[in-house]
Amino acid sequence: MALFDSGANLLLVILGFGLLVAVHEFGHFIAAKWAGVRVDAFAVGMGPIAISYRKGIGLRLGGTDREVNARGGGPAITLTPQRLAELGISETEYSLRVLPLGGFVRMLGQDDMAPNAASTDPRSYSSAPIWKRMVIVSAGVTCNVALAIVLFMVAFLIGVRFDAPIVGSVSPEDPAAKAGILPGDEIIAIDGAPVSTFADLQIAAAMSRPGIPLAMTIRRYSDDAVGHEVHLSVAPEPSPTAGIRIMGVTPASSRTLLRDPDALPFLRSAMERAGFWNHAPDAMSEPGPWGISAATLTGPGGTPPLESQFNDSFRGAALMSTRPGGSVASYETLVRRAAASGGRPLATHWSIEGAGVCNIALNTVPSWQALVYTEKPAQATVDYEYGLLGMAPLTRIGRVPASSSAHGTLEDGDVVLRVGDVVGPRLMEFRLALAEHSGRTLSMRVLRAGEGMERVVRVGGDGRLGVEVGSAWDTPLLARPFARTGPPPGVATPIAALDLPPLSRIESVDGTSIGTWTDLFRASREAAARGANELRVSLVLPGESGTHQAASIPLASDTRAEILALGWRPALGPQWFEPAEVVLAADGNPLRAVAMGLGETKKLVLMTYLTLDRLFRGTVGVSQLRGPVGIVHIGTRVADRGFTYLVFFLAMISVNLAVINFLPIPIADGGLMVFLLYEKLRGRPPSPAFQSGALLAGLVIVGLLFAVTFYNDVMRLAS
Repeated sequence: MALFDSGANLLLVILGFGLLVAVHEFGHFIAAKWAGVRVDAFAVGMGPIAISYRKGIGLRLGGTDREVNARGGGPAITLTPQRLAELGISETEYSLRVLPLGGFVRMLGQDDMAPNAASTDPRSYSSAPIWKRMVIVSAGVTCNVALAIVLFMVAFLIGVRFDAPIVGSVSPEDPAAKAGILPGDEIIAIDGAPVSTFADLQIAAAMSRPGIPLAMTIRRYSDDAVGHEVHLSVAPEPSPTAGIRIMGVTPASSRTLLRDPDALPFLRSAMERAGFWNHAPDAMSEPGPWGISAATLTGPGGTPPLESQFNDSFRGAALMSTRPGGSVASYETLVRRAAASGGRPLATHWSIEGAGVCNIALNTVPSWQALVYTEKPAQATVDYEYGLLGMAPLTRIGRVPASSSAHGTLEDGDVVLRVGDVVGPRLMEFRLALAEHSGRTLSMRVLRAGEGMERVVRVGGDGRLGVEVGSAWDTPLLARPFARTGPPPGVATPIAALDLPPLSRIESVDGTSIGTWTDLFRASREAAARGANELRVSLVLPGESGTHQAASIPLASDTRAEILALGWRPALGPQWFEPAEVVLAADGNPLRAVAMGLGETKKLVLMTYLTLDRLFRGTVGVSQLRGPVGIVHIGTRVADRGFTYLVFFLAMISVNLAVINFLPIPIADGGLMVFLLYEKLRGRPPSPAFQSGALLAGLVIVGLLFAVTFYNDVMRLAS
């Protein structure tokens, strides 16, 4: 596991943090100089001095105290201003320390770690008027806020891309689904406040209060039309996995295929299954030919292209329309067309480099039931499997690239019959088995070309094989069936009473032969549509004898309604498309960029305080807090997305640094401000004993916070 994405990104983020700290300390420094307070040291970083500069001595490796001692007979801090002037030496040493995080300004008569360190010198911090000391203390956070405004302004002048506030998938049983939010809905406003990005939606959910629903204004598109407004109320709920309150939605995908070259082998495999190379046998509503072949694309001189050139042609290929004269705004338009397809291939039109506009008969597949675990397995990332009536498919190995540790052991299309000791593993169980065997070998039994065979694979240190995995919808074998589903205690599934063993094969339903799970889906919908009270199924039980068994699956009225509510979706899933994005930019207008920067800074200040409020209320989990390691890790990933993302990220951290630093914690600037307010009101500062006790309490709080966030950061990286 690479701790950070790259050394260059890590260096950029550390330099960025150094800038934030330098600006903060510069605020204290310049305010102290303005107030006439003597400043002995201005340092960026912590620990031993790497490089220092003092006027009259110059730039030095290490500190300048040795030369000051040699000339003046003592450290600079012990020499009077007159003596320093005689020697031509400045009273202030500027230094860059070895550890790049942190920094400080050392003023005469002020030491955070020693409240008794007062001074009667007229140029000492403690001798300055209270209002001037307030200016000095608050100057650091003021400069951080000002820097954030400038950084936001720079980012908005260039333009920053964010996930658009369009709903992709809606998790079943979550608040958004209960409220009636649909894939493709564009969120316009929440509680009257405009929504610009998908992050605004997530933040609004996380910051919501229990029992108070959010009023959502939504633009809903029925097809390729402009759309109409819908008003809904959503009550976010806490997520044990996320540690915050959520709605249960994901960002939408665009109409453009992935551009990542590493994804191309997997993308092509998905395109093959979706029908890109099929000349659809069904009669389409538009003239063909349907599908695309390697001969469609030509290389130099009209020759067929190499495999790599062929794949590269699909980087960024765009879905143009799903009907004559229509257009596609996002992937969700394709979802809506698939839902109305009745399971027939969709007539789609694509713009592909080297081939122009191509007609593709895109396959559709069932939209399956979400079978929710009554007891979610430990370490699981989701709490449901897809299936029908309590039946779930086995796991299918998709693409096995040459870089995979399983290359040569597993093959494309292998169906997993057993993994470790688990017979008939569901998809989540397969992934959990891999995670439990990180860095070790794992035995498996797979079905290949109709034959079962034993295989042993070596799992990577990250708990993965580096292969594409999915559900074996083409193989009508059952993974371990669900007896109960839903939140505890759960409800019995329609197949619970049958007590079917895993690896049972569905042979027929109501006399109709079943060759794939799609056949089962169609047969179940037909039975539900005619109001049947049961499904008559014929199964072949596992074992060499292949015992046949007839059974009936009851179809209660609510079960029939659930089946009829299921529809169809595109065979090419949203994960193969670039995310739907929106660009926030000032369009080159500096004044607008300043206004946007001010607005973003104000929003983040309020959001930071709200986060602290929700943390104490318990609606935001402590597990969501991040420390220096976590922030740097996020920063390296942000840096991968480009310069503007890094600038925007540093602006956000600058705002957070300002807010956190001004909290009334004794060791922070906010704590010092509280002491100054006390001194102003009472006419004397708090006693040295009280300040020492408060300082100790502040150190304990900060130490505990650091320990918790460091633990959270390490656990996130490890997982």
